[in-house]
Amino acid sequence: MLISNAYANAAGAPQGGGTMELIFMLVVFGLIFYFMIFRPQSKRVKEHKSLMSALSKGDEVLTSGGILGKIAKISEDSDYLLLSINETSQITIKKDYVAAVLPKGSIQSL
Repeated sequence: MLISNAYANAAGAPQGGGTMELIFMLVVFGLIFYFMIFRPQSKRVKEHKSLMSALSKGDEVLTSGGILGKIAKISEDSDYLLLSINETSQITIKKDYVAAVLPKGSIQSL
């Protein structure tokens, strides 16, 4: 008599706003992926392709394996070049393995 019965309210219908939040989160993750991963990688690839097209005979280059040398022969029809390491040694490498073009006289200063 002194304590009244407590009755629970009927459960409300689930809210329908969850789909908009999910779409918003997917868009945010897509933008993060584009600006943090895809865009910098595509810029690097574009710069490397322009470096490969600018190679010419006599350029001093550094390969991705750490070899310094001067381009002795470059052929436009294939993807290979002849790299002169010193007066007697020459190696054939793929153009894609050229990491950087060095300023003239860099090899002589070492």
